[in-house]
Amino acid sequence: MRVIDVNGDQLGIVPLNKALELAAERDLDLVNVAPTAKPPVCRIMDYGKFKFEQQKKEKEARKNQQVINIKEIRLSPTIDEHDFQTKLRNAVKFLQNGDKVKVSIRFRGRQITHTEIGRKVLQRVIEQTNELATVERTPNMDGRQMIMILAPRKG
Repeated sequence: MRVIDVNGDQLGIVPLNKALELAAERDLDLVNVAPTAKPPVCRIMDYGKFKFEQQKKEKEARKNQQVINIKEIRLSPTIDEHDFQTKLRNAVKFLQNGDKVKVSIRFRGRQITHTEIGRKVLQRVIEQTNELATVERTPNMDGRQMIMILAPRKG
């Protein structure tokens, strides 16, 4: 197997028992880095310290990542103007907070035959939130619902 030293220097191709002796002499571990390579690559290192450093990096990455929630707003194809404005205000508030907004229209009974009315309502939502949001998923039918997803604009 190919052995790499603590400093990253290659010690060459060494039999397994010799590599284990080298690691034991330095009070370190022999870690198989690339088992599928020909010959397999092993590294002499302090495995506990290595794991600790990895966990530290992952924790730092998690600290810097931003969690995006999806908020849902339900409309109907026959929504009144005041109700529409109220729902729109909520959508704008969610988008300003950095959340994605799932806008859904549920068709009840015979309304399903007039999906173009629901599409017009969703088009109004797109026009009203144009400065704040981009359409991540265009309006599509999903069973008896028409669903669209808006994502907040960057900057």
